[in-house]
Amino acid sequence: MLALPDFPWDRLLPYRERAAAHPSGVVDLSVGTPVDPTPEPVRAALAAAADAPGYPQTYGTPRLREAVAAWLRGTHGVSGADPDAVLPVIGTKELVAWLPTILGFGADDTVVFPELAYPTYDVGARLAGATPLATDGLLSLGPTRPALVWVNSPSNPTGKVLPASHLRKVVSWARERGTIVVSDECYLDFGWDPERPPVSILHPDVCGGTHEGLLAVNSLSKRSNLAGYRAGFVTGDPALVKRLLEVRKHAGMIVPAPVQAAMVAAFSDETHVAEQRERYARRRALLRGAFERHGFRVDHSEASLYLWATRGESCWDTVAHLADLGIVVGPGDFYGPAGAEHVRIAFTATDERVEAGVARL
Repeated sequence: MLALPDFPWDRLLPYRERAAAHPSGVVDLSVGTPVDPTPEPVRAALAAAADAPGYPQTYGTPRLREAVAAWLRGTHGVSGADPDAVLPVIGTKELVAWLPTILGFGADDTVVFPELAYPTYDVGARLAGATPLATDGLLSLGPTRPALVWVNSPSNPTGKVLPASHLRKVVSWARERGTIVVSDECYLDFGWDPERPPVSILHPDVCGGTHEGLLAVNSLSKRSNLAGYRAGFVTGDPALVKRLLEVRKHAGMIVPAPVQAAMVAAFSDETHVAEQRERYARRRALLRGAFERHGFRVDHSEASLYLWATRGESCWDTVAHLADLGIVVGPGDFYGPAGAEHVRIAFTATDERVEAGVARL
């Protein structure tokens, strides 16, 4: 029997029920699921590809791989983006959870991830039988040679952006040790501080023009409101991508053909992304102002779809206080002990619910 932690969101249920008793209904700022419409061109592409009697390609269609590579080159400056090194995945959570296993890591291996981090990095290490290690201090590891290091910028939950100079040091450190670096970049399109723009680990300023030993993971869930489609990709070192592809062929880990067609449409259009970014910017400004007036301090939060906020008390006391106002947020300790006095506030609710939350605060 695998020793996995309890699913964290189950612990929030009593507070969600308390918030739902509010006369004007719950304002849910916890999970961060998109609520705005899936863009029409994407839906049209999905419908047009609905007649799909044959098996789809695990590797993804050439059109999809080229669309992703072109997006990386044109939007994020990844000059070495190669369509042959792009692999679609069934939503990035499954990739995060199974990556150490697919790469063949096990009991003799260590998987490193940030002290405040998406819980699935830890789960993925445990599924593989590897040792999970949460640390922000790679240099303190001494002779330890991790099999894999996760970086996450912009960060979930904190919204912190790691500059190119920091990422470059991580890449150099890992290459000296033969360690694979995997960068979770699912919030790359949502930077709010022009002085600290998010950058891909595959950008030449970070990787020195070679993707050796590196993988980048990205998703359409947030960028294009496609969480229900389960559409993402991994790219980087061609040799590592080939290893992933071979295992995924055997395991039947295949993105459905209509979803692949929808992904082409999504990555070929920036208009809907700009419109969505404007929606989130408005909601972010309203919520940040309201929470700060209510006595919160917002830390980091220069990117992503969340505010990382504190009142200097136990995160569960904060969760209870907000539940009494009909507002649900994410407890910071879901993401590690270092989050014990913070809460994560998602600005993915509708305009109406955001305005309701602002009024209550």
